[in-house]
Amino acid sequence: MNSLTFAPAHQLARMIRDREVSAVEVLDAYLVQIYKHNSKLNAVCTLDEDNARKRAKLADEALARGENWGVLHGVPITIKDIFATAGIRTTAGYIPLKDYVPEQDATAVARLRAAGAVIVGKTNMAELAGDYQSTNSLFPRVNNPWNLEYTAGGSSGGSAAAVAAGLSPLDLGNDIGGSVRQPAHFCGVYGLKLTDRRISTMGMIPEVPGMPYCLRQMMTVGCLARSIADIRLCFSLIAGADLRRPDVPPVSLDPPSGKPLQNCKIAWIDEWREVPVDAEIRALIVAIAQKIADTGACIERWLPKDFALSTAWNIYGRMAAYINNYAQPKDIYNIRRSLTLIWRTATQGDKQLRKIGNFSRFLPEILRPSLRGYFETLTKRSLYCAN
Repeated sequence: MNSLTFAPAHQLARMIRDREVSAVEVLDAYLVQIYKHNSKLNAVCTLDEDNARKRAKLADEALARGENWGVLHGVPITIKDIFATAGIRTTAGYIPLKDYVPEQDATAVARLRAAGAVIVGKTNMAELAGDYQSTNSLFPRVNNPWNLEYTAGGSSGGSAAAVAAGLSPLDLGNDIGGSVRQPAHFCGVYGLKLTDRRISTMGMIPEVPGMPYCLRQMMTVGCLARSIADIRLCFSLIAGADLRRPDVPPVSLDPPSGKPLQNCKIAWIDEWREVPVDAEIRALIVAIAQKIADTGACIERWLPKDFALSTAWNIYGRMAAYINNYAQPKDIYNIRRSLTLIWRTATQGDKQLRKIGNFSRFLPEILRPSLRGYFETLTKRSLYCAN
């Protein structure tokens, strides 16, 4: 059982396809793991066991007939509660959505289903994906599987905790300011934040159903897994144009060029001017850089001379303030959550980080947004990216 729950998704798919194990047996192994550990982790907030069992049974019957649904045929996965899932409650940890059951899948979810995946349930998260730890008004706080007294991070804390604890081999997340990367780091799994518009955000909250489509910058769909191969596989399945999101370009995935590593020039850095890097992390980065150098690649320790984390954070904060003004409702639940986050970033943690990440300085954009200010911030962002 334990060997199944910690096997990578692509290996499970092969085992099911080769009839070494049935889809039902794999699902049962994950359900045992969920029932054993989830009460302490609070990673899975909605379990869809009955429908998952039906889907797994159908997957086995299809294979018996010689049918293969796709590269994830019969593999159980979980989905962050921010993505619409047809027939499965989708709350984003937000009280007004506590009984919301979408009729249609988010695009990324639909593509994983089309590849044969079995959705076991939804994973817990920060309310409306707006926090660095996964707390909300509907479900208990997500705890870190390595130490229950620690946070799993946010906003995709349930996704990262579920993957790390063997409750799921693969999960979808989203990221605008660290929501995939930070929980992946905290829980010791792989997480990938992709380029804007590489993957369709259709069916993802925010926006809350009924709100206008405003999150057109920075918000991306990502994935979390225990292996790079699974990250690559998930990306290949969910990327690409979407008729429901015409701003996602029909750009094909480029195959590896085959260029020898000796012809590659790679930049790396192990420090930031404003904040210290943990000694253990720095040692690992140095070790990785040396391994790459040993292959013959040209590797250079480099940071753009005009790059400042505080400047990048300031542009990000202003952009987030403008776009979230219209993507999220102004009700008591959301206002309370926003004020709590502003208070915490202004009063808790490292003094230097508080100075950089204090959201209270973006109150003018939140309270008095202007079209001119929005376009000025867009321009600053474009210029900073270009430099």
